[in-house]
Amino acid sequence: MALYGPAGFFTAGGGAGRRADFLTSPEVGPLFGAVVARAMADAPVVVEAGAGRGSLAAAVRAAGFGGRYVCVERSAALRAAAAERVPDAEVMADLPEGPLEGVVLANELLDNIPFGVLERGSDGWLEVRVGPGPGEVLEPASAADASLAERLAPDAPVGGRVPVQRAAADWLRSALALLRRGRVVVIDYTDSTPSMARRPWLEWARTYRAHGRGGHPLEAPGTQDVTCEVAIDQLAALVRPPDRDATQAEWLRAAGLDDLVAAARATWHERASLGDLDALKARSRVGEADALTDPSGLGAFRVLEWDVG
Repeated sequence: MALYGPAGFFTAGGGAGRRADFLTSPEVGPLFGAVVARAMADAPVVVEAGAGRGSLAAAVRAAGFGGRYVCVERSAALRAAAAERVPDAEVMADLPEGPLEGVVLANELLDNIPFGVLERGSDGWLEVRVGPGPGEVLEPASAADASLAERLAPDAPVGGRVPVQRAAADWLRSALALLRRGRVVVIDYTDSTPSMARRPWLEWARTYRAHGRGGHPLEAPGTQDVTCEVAIDQLAALVRPPDRDATQAEWLRAAGLDDLVAAARATWHERASLGDLDALKARSRVGEADALTDPSGLGAFRVLEWDVG
């Protein structure tokens, strides 16, 4: 409700962008989209789930991707923005009908899918529910959720909390079922369930608004983004392990980032004395690469890939 309800954060048009609430890799500049276009060059269809305002779609198209591109976005306001920005893309509210051959791409989507929270009690696992106020209400966890948490985080301390990301796993299952042949590519900030059990829960459940950290997740619902680091081990346990797992920096370099940056550096050195638009674009591309591969920032995001067929 806080994200997609009638007065939800995304319903009202909040989200990624320099004039919005937070930056994702596509908003750093067009370089990310140019590398994604290289990585997806052979795909007849790219389905981007959680496409927002169409920043990534626009950059992928500008880089020369000529296949079918589908932008999937739940927010009507963001769908309208994407349709205007990328008029040759198909824009829809849910995954298209399959089976398809191509790529399903989700850049910073799974962290926004609703998640449960469990707390280790002295006598077992408790579910942290939302009650009046809104405020927290602790109830005994379901047998299935308690079993999952105990299996993945058996050494969690009393008072430790973990997310339960069944809805994210359901989305992954749907994305895999959509494809006859191809791959699902998920890009996000991630961790594991036992690691999160040892961390303060408000480190892995975070909020954002106006390009800064927001308040407690239950504070002023609808006014801030609510996110959760993606537990890779839960996706592996509930669906199946990814076929490939790399940092964003590693994945971008494998897809040709260094070649694009080398060409940009050459242009910059050649035209720096002129200071024209081509020179400035080249210099900007080098800066974008640094941001996208920063090991303390976006470069540490993980790229998970599941093959189909």
